[in-house]
Amino acid sequence: MESNEIELRYWAALAVVREAGERAADHYRRRHELDVERKGTQDLVSEADRACEDMIVGALKRLFPQDGFLGEERGVQNKDAKTVWIIDPIDGTANFLRGIPFWCVSLGLLAQGEFAIGVIYNPITDELYAARQGHGASLNGRRIEVSKVKKLDEARLAIGFSYRRPVAPHAEAVKALLDAHCEYSRLGSGALGLALTADGRLDGYWEAHINVWDVAAGLCIVKEAGGSVNDFLGEDGLRKGNAVLASTPRLYAPLKSLLKVSSPAEC
Repeated sequence: MESNEIELRYWAALAVVREAGERAADHYRRRHELDVERKGTQDLVSEADRACEDMIVGALKRLFPQDGFLGEERGVQNKDAKTVWIIDPIDGTANFLRGIPFWCVSLGLLAQGEFAIGVIYNPITDELYAARQGHGASLNGRRIEVSKVKKLDEARLAIGFSYRRPVAPHAEAVKALLDAHCEYSRLGSGALGLALTADGRLDGYWEAHINVWDVAAGLCIVKEAGGSVNDFLGEDGLRKGNAVLASTPRLYAPLKSLLKVSSPAEC
């Protein structure tokens, strides 16, 4: 895909994600009225998730009808497309439904096998994180970079957990972090954990298994902010999900070893 085509999609993504965030925030203020379903253990979905995904897909499909879409709630559309938008309409739905103001809209673009665009918006704080390949990362238009932390005993890592994986290895990983005097937080949104890593407020994000719609945007943003990220798309990560590790460059190798992340790093 030509750079001007990526740029057009980048500016469209900024506008669409902001609008979707505003709509999601309206649902958030009326969350007690929402219909909610259970998809799995500690895994909820509401009518707000579906409405926001439909809004994003509809807007982008009008502008780029040849593109494909992979959304958390609606699945794949135009499956043979070479350029695919990857959507999490509300990442952190459990927080959203409990009235905890730590959730976001996440939109990534996969082009030529790489995450070429990432946009994450937290409408509660009005923070819009964005990146496109080769052009750096920003927060509300201000350039951002990962932190300068080099030692585990000075670091704070965000982590996630899914009941798709056993509890014991996760507990062992937490123990390994604490034994290394590395602090951690579990915040409930992988996308925002990656965004905060890109902005240097956290020093990394790890989860043993996560789906692509949770990380497509965030991995692009971290990488463009100067961070190191694992090869999430390896071993069919697009379809099956994968482990995710993103951090400052100097922390990547020790964290990869400590947390037993097997996939190789991208520079």
